[in-house]
Amino acid sequence: MNSPLRDAMARANMTSSRLARVCGVDPKTVDRWLANPSREPHARHRSAASQALGEEESVLWPSVRQLVKSGPDRELVQMYPYRSAAPASLWRQLIRGATRELTFAGYTNYFLWLEHANFGSLLRQKAAAGVQVRFILGEPGHPVTRQRELEEDVPLSLSTRIEVTLSELAKLRDASIEARYETAHVSLSAFRFDDDMIVTPLLPGRIGHDAPMMHLRRAQDDGVFDRFVGHVEDLWAKGRDVWTTPAAEVADRAQA
Repeated sequence: MNSPLRDAMARANMTSSRLARVCGVDPKTVDRWLANPSREPHARHRSAASQALGEEESVLWPSVRQLVKSGPDRELVQMYPYRSAAPASLWRQLIRGATRELTFAGYTNYFLWLEHANFGSLLRQKAAAGVQVRFILGEPGHPVTRQRELEEDVPLSLSTRIEVTLSELAKLRDASIEARYETAHVSLSAFRFDDDMIVTPLLPGRIGHDAPMMHLRRAQDDGVFDRFVGHVEDLWAKGRDVWTTPAAEVADRAQA
């Protein structure tokens, strides 16, 4: 039995007949997918099922990644043209599944609070369980931030989105969650969940949910995953602690 596919169908309240219609196949074909976990559908059918069930193909058919990936690119689990095209369940699975490290190196990280119910409570639980939780944020009012705001030209500015995240993090100061300011990742966000990572290179004039998105999983030393880990650790090393940065200093920079 293909348990991941069966479970995903149950969560989505999707019968074999309904999934068959979505994928353009006979219901008996879906039954065969369920009965034989080593039977992979054609790529277009996998993609349709993934979208319908809100799961990555590699979750529904774990053997797919091993079959189609070889060499250094096997660390690329999935590529999405937009961050918003990724299943919402992917973020939940990665956050909930982390047992060692959660690092959110997004410039604002605003969408995390917007899109995930009780996100703060989940972070508190993770920190209490011994998971290292870190945030790397852009600095409100910094010249780099202001330049990016001019490029985006949207009503909800970067600085405002950062301030929302700071407000939420302030509620978690007693939970051993760390946060630092840094501006070198204004055009590249990276989110680490143990040995998985989501990387979004931001395009000029576009906001985060329009960015292409890569889901990486560590498979070798000094591979693509480790290269981005080095980037994140460099950001952290250069960053300034949010809670020890004087508010007056941030205000002065905003007025400069």
